[in-house]
Amino acid sequence: MDHPSDDVRDQILAAMVPVVHGIQATFGPDCEAVLHDYRRPESSVVEVAGGVTGREPASAMSEIGLRMLRRGDAAEDDLNYFARLPDGRQIKSSTILLRDPGGHVFGALCINVDVTALRSAGQAISRMLGQETTEDALPTFSSDPDAIIDGALNEAEQTLGRPLRGLSAADRLELFRLLDGRGVFQLRKATTAVAQRLGLSRASAYKYLSQAREDQQD
Repeated sequence: MDHPSDDVRDQILAAMVPVVHGIQATFGPDCEAVLHDYRRPESSVVEVAGGVTGREPASAMSEIGLRMLRRGDAAEDDLNYFARLPDGRQIKSSTILLRDPGGHVFGALCINVDVTALRSAGQAISRMLGQETTEDALPTFSSDPDAIIDGALNEAEQTLGRPLRGLSAADRLELFRLLDGRGVFQLRKATTAVAQRLGLSRASAYKYLSQAREDQQD
C-alpha cells in the first residue's frame, strides 16, 4: 500500500535530479552524486551522475544506506566519511537525508569523491618532510547485496570469535543484534541467507531477529 505522502516524495525526488547532475558537473570526473529512494532498498538508486562507484539507476543501497534506513526518522546526515572501494581506491563521501513534509526519512543524496591521488600525494609530502604516515583502516564500500550480507557475517564471526555454525543460542541472538544494527535485514534475502549460514530454518531465524529487536526496545 502506498504511503499518503508518496506523491510528495516522488516530487521531491524529481526535483533533486538536476541537483545530482549539477553537483557532479561542478566537481568533475572524480565526483559522483547519487540519488536514493529508501522505499526500495534493493533498487534504491533513482539517478546517478559520475562513475566513481560504478553504480547505475536501480542499483541497490550500500551498507551505509542500510544502516540509515534501519534508524528510520532518527537517522542523521553523515558527512565527510572515508571508505575504500573493492579495487583499492579511496573515497570521501557525504550522505544527506531527504525528508518529506512530515519529517520522515525516505531517501538520500550521496556525494562520493575519489581522493586516492590526493591522499597518496599527502602521504608522499609527509614522508618528504620526515613525518610518519599511517594507512587508515577504511571500511570497504559495496552496494552488492550478497557482498554486504557475506561481509557482515564474516565480520560478526570475527567479533564473536567462533564459527557461525557452532554458536550457542545466546551468541546467535547477539549475532542477530549485530547484523540488525548494521541494517542488513532491510534486504529481503538477508534472513534466508543468514539462516543458511547458521544452519537454521527460516522460522528460527525470524524468531531470533524478533527477539533481538524486542531486547533493543526494552
